[in-house]
Amino acid sequence: MQIISRLLAIIAATGLTAALLTPESKAQVPIPKQKPSSEAEIRAALYGGVPMDRWKEGLLFDGIRPMPWLKSAANWFPRSEDVQPNEMRVTFMGSAPFIRPGQMNTSIFVELGNGDKFVFDIGEGSPANYIAAGVALNELKHVFITHLHVDHFGGLPYLWMFGTWAGGWHQALTVHGPSGRTPEYGTAKMVEGMKMMTGWHRDAFSVFPVGSGWDIQVNEFDFRDNGGIVYDKDGVKVTHWQRSHAKDGASAYRLDWNGLCFVWTGDGRPSKLDEKYAKGCDLYVTEMQAELVEISSGVQGVPPFLGRYTIDTHHTPGYAAGYLASKVQPRLFMTTHMPFDPYLNEESVVEVRHHWDGPFHFGAPDGIVVNVTKDSLWVREGILPDYPNSRAPQFDMTNGQLVVPFPPTSREEIQEPFVREQQIDPKKYYPKGYMPELLEDWPVSGDLVIPMDALPDNLKASMGEAWRLRKANRAVLEAQNK
Repeated sequence: MQIISRLLAIIAATGLTAALLTPESKAQVPIPKQKPSSEAEIRAALYGGVPMDRWKEGLLFDGIRPMPWLKSAANWFPRSEDVQPNEMRVTFMGSAPFIRPGQMNTSIFVELGNGDKFVFDIGEGSPANYIAAGVALNELKHVFITHLHVDHFGGLPYLWMFGTWAGGWHQALTVHGPSGRTPEYGTAKMVEGMKMMTGWHRDAFSVFPVGSGWDIQVNEFDFRDNGGIVYDKDGVKVTHWQRSHAKDGASAYRLDWNGLCFVWTGDGRPSKLDEKYAKGCDLYVTEMQAELVEISSGVQGVPPFLGRYTIDTHHTPGYAAGYLASKVQPRLFMTTHMPFDPYLNEESVVEVRHHWDGPFHFGAPDGIVVNVTKDSLWVREGILPDYPNSRAPQFDMTNGQLVVPFPPTSREEIQEPFVREQQIDPKKYYPKGYMPELLEDWPVSGDLVIPMDALPDNLKASMGEAWRLRKANRAVLEAQNK
């Protein structure tokens, strides 16, 4: 021990200690504190070459710029940003007329600063993108259908069934949509048919706490009532007008709130009605088909003459889309319901630019996000994960409690005893010494009422996120209006 002590003393005296230190231990030595640079020096170094501070360079159009609260100017990451009190956020959850890898059928999600959320069309496959975007399915209470082609409502059965199962217990899903030329072709009849189609599913799921979730509501309006009001609540007004599509009943929508406006035309031929009712809207979105019918036939799987016929009877050509934008004069013009492919994207821009030289962006591929305020607009690509963590269901906790409805049905009522008797005894497949507490029967005989202070902290926080944001934003809006 004495020898070791003497050796260490020699090393210290000769300055060899520092040489023997590892790089990791060197890094732990703090940098000597120095006199701070002047404010002018700091600003010159950090902001030099960046005019007007953050995100103001290289902008082509007035008012097209990122907002300061965005985490990234290039991308939107699910659940990374709250919608601000005076903001509208629009996300393209489906953008194609046919399902293909990377693109689901058409659906547009509109979130408002007051906490309201609206779905415009819910095409096949689009619910997957809502889940990937961190939207709880029980948050989706209002769906506006433009017309009854499956690529515009095919995701509705899934949203209804699984939205109810995943917490949609206390408010029925409301479907808004046009009447038909005759009753059997209206939205109400479609929903009636959907109820029949999902009968087995609904009965099977009735062993869960579904509450009023099965009580789907239909708001069918007269498609001929151009400019009629579909929805008017909490400062939000939605109007509609006819579109010339394959059949009577196709409609467009305009949403107005807090001095901001969004238009989705749905499918149809270019129309004077679009110009009339969309005039001056902040965000004008129309479907568009590029006129490359022979090239696209090999991609879409239809003969060229059918592509030509489809455009000329059902849809808006690129040239017409740009023409309508020049008449509407929106702050931002967007097109969707289109295959997002290199072979036609450039041609699409050329066709639009023949008439429209203002701000333009594709509402494709899936996940494109648009932030809108009175002063700014900005478009980004949403980064939707392939394997997302679903958001917990969201509840209104104003009453200080969570109410879980009693399931209306038991398994015994809808299942013959024989098949249950064939179930293997769990003791045979669980490992020795491990047996979970099985929940084979609903544990209470009535509604389960859970006070807020009895909820686990993680559930209280995750299931009340939307409620807390809505309260905070509405307080700001109310203060502004005083």
